[in-house]
Amino acid sequence: MLGCMSTDELSRTTSHKDDHPIAVRTPLLRRPWVVPLALLAVIFIAYAVPPYLTLDPAQARIQPMPPHPSYYPLLVTHIFLGSVALLAACLQVWPWLRQFHPAVHRWSGRSYVAAALTASLCVMIISPMGLHGANQRVANTMLALLWFGTTLAGFRAIRQRRFADHRQWMLRSVALAFSIVAFRVWMFIAFAVFVPGIYTGAEVDPAALNQAIGVTSWVSWVVNLLIVEWWLHRRRISDRSRGREVGQLSSSRIRTRGNPPETERVSVALVKPASSKSLRVPT
Repeated sequence: MLGCMSTDELSRTTSHKDDHPIAVRTPLLRRPWVVPLALLAVIFIAYAVPPYLTLDPAQARIQPMPPHPSYYPLLVTHIFLGSVALLAACLQVWPWLRQFHPAVHRWSGRSYVAAALTASLCVMIISPMGLHGANQRVANTMLALLWFGTTLAGFRAIRQRRFADHRQWMLRSVALAFSIVAFRVWMFIAFAVFVPGIYTGAEVDPAALNQAIGVTSWVSWVVNLLIVEWWLHRRRISDRSRGREVGQLSSSRIRTRGNPPETERVSVALVKPASSKSLRVPT
């Protein structure tokens, strides 16, 4: 059976067998941080959301509350939709789901886009109401603008079937969405640097507290975005290197297929035999 195959057919069969295990393993092994990211999102939501389920401003973790009637409703809307965005984001960055369940990937993507766009608009409105200085207000406003812009750019890219651009923009958007989780981590560090007395019960300088919250508001999303840009840059370099290797391998296969040694020897033997004795005429 193998002897009846042409060189091209044999090459295609061999390459298919070699590539198949990689295609099966890749979606499961890529993005090893997906599961920890999902666990982090669930833990954060379980910790942050319950005080707002009662819709009582006195139970809010943000105290004192800015004296604006629209602040708390917009804050609650942002928190609820932000929770949806965090959970949907974990599904969006899961390659296995995208490859084997594209319908679920599309619906979770639509949920993420709708939640992220609305939640970021809420932040744009309430950021100028912040009570911890201009540093915090500007940082949160920039975060909201970038979150809205990257999410919209990713949505437009997929509508135009620019899949590579879509994935890059959505990774940036997800990094900005998880800034609220990173904020809690950086906040402890900033408090230890600027207002260490907050952990000992000592008197806290309001200016130092505002500085700590302002620094945290910047670092929480800038660092996330820098990490994603670094990772995308590495991927682009890796893809270019892989493309050169594939191009070299393809050209080598084409040269081999064009004039295989065995075929050349058989053709020469049939057209121009070595001696007359090699020719047998049936009787």
